[in-house]
Amino acid sequence: MLSTTSPINDPGDLEGIFLKASDGRYVPMSAIATLKEAPIAPSLTREQQRRDVSVTATLDGYALGDAYAKVQQLAAPILPPGDSILPLAEAKTIGDSNYGLVITFGFAVLVILLVLSAKFESVFAAIIVMITVPFGLACAVYAVFFTGGSLNVYSQIGLIMVVGIMDKNGIPIVEFANRLRDQGLSVRDAVEEAANIRLRPVLMTMIATVLGGVPLVISTGAGAEARQPLGWIIVGGLGFAAVSTLLLTPVAYLLIARFSKPKAHEEQRLQEELESAETGLLA
Repeated sequence: MLSTTSPINDPGDLEGIFLKASDGRYVPMSAIATLKEAPIAPSLTREQQRRDVSVTATLDGYALGDAYAKVQQLAAPILPPGDSILPLAEAKTIGDSNYGLVITFGFAVLVILLVLSAKFESVFAAIIVMITVPFGLACAVYAVFFTGGSLNVYSQIGLIMVVGIMDKNGIPIVEFANRLRDQGLSVRDAVEEAANIRLRPVLMTMIATVLGGVPLVISTGAGAEARQPLGWIIVGGLGFAAVSTLLLTPVAYLLIARFSKPKAHEEQRLQEELESAETGLLA
């Protein structure tokens, strides 16, 4: 490729560039090409090795996940073959955050189950405490959807908080019922007495937590639409979940605890085995 001695200062000067043909002769570019001006973007960007056009929008009171689904629905009949919509920035993390939420919940439930099993020295007691968690999560999710909210980062944090509070409210009932069983009470008498005595602390915790979430529900201003789902999870979810702690926990204890023995029986059996071993040695 050769050019004339004159500088190329204008797009029309490109026609004067000489190209070497296959037979060795030099011909001007104007003999084999036509110069045409057309508008083009000042810069070309690529995403996943494909040319892209970025589109941004301000979502006023509209959830990011719902907006992305609506865009896909509108673009499906008009996009030409080979073109597609790729989420970027925050929209790109929607799937990752949902996957991370599942992993977080899995680890949270597993860790809580192991800790409770070690605390009560019984897997049955841990299952009794954890049995109210699904009901509490269902109440929280329904409270968000009924109020027109979405499961954003704030509401996901609230769901994890619901798991902890539900377990915390079930622990006093189960722990006190186990103590009463160690004193010789039956399963039914122990759980009924524990539910009556622990009613006040459970209600105090629930009422304090629900009232603490009211300011999030009635909040206004920038970012209020993102914080309100967290408030509805606390107010609606824990408000209805209080019923599960006061009713489902005693019922679960009555059905499951009969398969485990009180610690007093285990200690008595251990003491009898030690005495029997000492008697054998002395003999």
